[in-house]
Amino acid sequence: MDKEDLSFKVRQDTGVNVRECYQCGKCTAGCPVGERMDLRPSVIMRMLQSGDTASEEEILLSNSIWLCLTCETCYSRCPMELDIPKVFDYLREKSYAEGKVNSQSSDIVTFHKSFLNAVERNGRLHEMTLILDYKIHSGNLFQDITLAPEMYSKGKLHLLPEHIKDKKGFARLFKDQFKKRKS
Repeated sequence: MDKEDLSFKVRQDTGVNVRECYQCGKCTAGCPVGERMDLRPSVIMRMLQSGDTASEEEILLSNSIWLCLTCETCYSRCPMELDIPKVFDYLREKSYAEGKVNSQSSDIVTFHKSFLNAVERNGRLHEMTLILDYKIHSGNLFQDITLAPEMYSKGKLHLLPEHIKDKKGFARLFKDQFKKRKS
């Protein structure tokens, strides 16, 4: 295994050895969004195993890594217990850090960033912060706007966020985690 190889980096940063995948296809067969992916989960695992630079580039430019719901269906079906959602999360971070995000994934990436911003800001998810951040950055200002009053009336949206006690400690943890992943 080459130390420059993406599968080595995946293993080093996630603990998942993609070379243990024996291509049974259960991950792809169970994936609820597999039909919409340009590269199915089992194909991505095989491409990672190949160590081919062109394949690695294709993976990072794929829409598939952004479509993954992280539902863990693939993980629960994998006979080798490979945490494919963890691998895809790593690939998303790497794709974003290297500026290789698929153009079809722009709304997903915007949502991803908005989610992380909301968590970083409050120490936990605040849906209203998430929604506002996403709407502003995606330009989808009026999409689903009619759902807000009903969600608010059912107590699903809160105007003010709840904060955690050690907000500074959390911010430091959050910053350290992302600094570690980017290096």
